[in-house]
Amino acid sequence: MLHNEYIYLFLLILPIVSFLYASVGHGGASGYLALMALFSFAPETMKPTALLLNLFVAGISFFYYYKEGHFNKNLFIPFAIASIPLAFLGGTIEIDASIYKKILAILLVFAILKMLNVFGKEKEDIKKVRLWQGLVVGGIIGFFSGLIGIGGGIILTPIILLLHWGNMKEAAAVSALFIWVNSASGLVGQISTGVHFEIETFVLVAIALIGGVLGGYYGSKKINNQKLRYILSFVLAIACLKLFFA
Repeated sequence: MLHNEYIYLFLLILPIVSFLYASVGHGGASGYLALMALFSFAPETMKPTALLLNLFVAGISFFYYYKEGHFNKNLFIPFAIASIPLAFLGGTIEIDASIYKKILAILLVFAILKMLNVFGKEKEDIKKVRLWQGLVVGGIIGFFSGLIGIGGGIILTPIILLLHWGNMKEAAAVSALFIWVNSASGLVGQISTGVHFEIETFVLVAIALIGGVLGGYYGSKKINNQKLRYILSFVLAIACLKLFFA
């Protein structure tokens, strides 16, 4: 993995991606997968690596948002009940590399739209999520999270905001823990199929954590990084095209 010809450029961009995602309560898996796709990482290493990075960065992000009092337990539980077992199930399933790339490209579109604030803007009239709604939404997102190697926050956050189930900070805090539990469950599913990590993978974890710690801290206290989001959106768009036409 670290023998990639452009690995130093990859390592330079990695903490920037983790910073941006952690600042909005996300682990960054869609960004890591996009970067790995751009730098031609082997498909079989992308999914477990993204989940592992997600686990650490989302955990840090949740810590800061929780510390600031933004976590809503009643909003989180309905999504988590179904997502955890289905993320594990998704993590045990291996799919064809070409299909994997196409599904990932489609999910990256959600990441781009979220980064550009195209949808999912904050509303004042908050509604209570019903149990069946949480189970359906959480279950579907959880399964695809484990299948593709993301935490699902990039999809859950705009849904929470679109359906007025929480405000921006609550959505970020709930999504951070949602990402963590899904990443952990999906990772256990991966490990159960025989996946293991090389020591060099934890070098990526350490570097991603630098951005994650800073992003979680500043994001939980309100930070305006819209210009950087535009740059990240551009990178994700390039990755989408690469995945679609590779």
